[in-house]
Amino acid sequence: MPTTISGFDERTVRVDGLDLHVASGGEGPPLLLLHGFPQTHLAWRHVAPALADRFRVICPDLPGYGASAKPGDGHEHYAKRVTAATMVALMRQLGHDRFSLVGHDRGALVAFRAALDHPDAVDHLGVIDVIPTVDMWESLAGVGGVFGFHLYFLAQLNDLPERMIGADPDTFFGHFLDTWAEAGTYDAEIRETYLAATRDPETIHAICQDYRASAFVDAAHDGEDRQAGRRIKAPTLAIWQDPGDMVLPFDPSAIWHGWAADVRTLTLPGGHFLPETQPDAVIAAIRSLIG
Repeated sequence: MPTTISGFDERTVRVDGLDLHVASGGEGPPLLLLHGFPQTHLAWRHVAPALADRFRVICPDLPGYGASAKPGDGHEHYAKRVTAATMVALMRQLGHDRFSLVGHDRGALVAFRAALDHPDAVDHLGVIDVIPTVDMWESLAGVGGVFGFHLYFLAQLNDLPERMIGADPDTFFGHFLDTWAEAGTYDAEIRETYLAATRDPETIHAICQDYRASAFVDAAHDGEDRQAGRRIKAPTLAIWQDPGDMVLPFDPSAIWHGWAADVRTLTLPGGHFLPETQPDAVIAAIRSLIG
């Protein structure tokens, strides 16, 4: 099974006592790529090698995901503010005080938080198919909640989601791989790699804690920052999927323009996992953002 990105080196980097699994390659200005749910750094396997011809590309497994360690039991350890600080510390440990940062899904929420909390570190920000947590929760109403059922389920403050997912993790996580992407996005090998990374009960718990943090910590942080008028200083790229016939319960362009002064937007077909379904377009957009 594929376990890394072609041409990239893999190693474990200890950051503040936490072991992070990191794949890196290329030379040039530093670029940090953060994956989403329910994936690992392999989500960038098509994008990262192409960008490595101009950038030093770093692709970690997020804390709690893949081969990276779990940061702690309480869901507060999975707050995006905490994870963002860990990612900034990782880059500094690798010798990069300033860097560009692109995230997809959960990784985009971490990237957004890093750009807000560490403007001295983030030169450019890219977010793919996500909106800030506070805006997301405010947007989910009526039938829109059907499509975001996992947000409510995973955030339950007891072990119900862990017990139910643990009974058949392949069906649960496979549901998202199979329905959030176009047919044929994942061959049997890469699909099995993702599923194998989510079967461990400790990983299931970590993923639930990540979503609990979004519901009970991240939304409050976002709300406080919005109330205070904090905005992203870095030039920002916001990409989202073309919803087709489905009507989105929010306007992603308006939301991101509300958070950042310098925003460029792009809508792409191909479902949620755009770094894998539309890698060429994502590569071109990142190159255009960073220059």
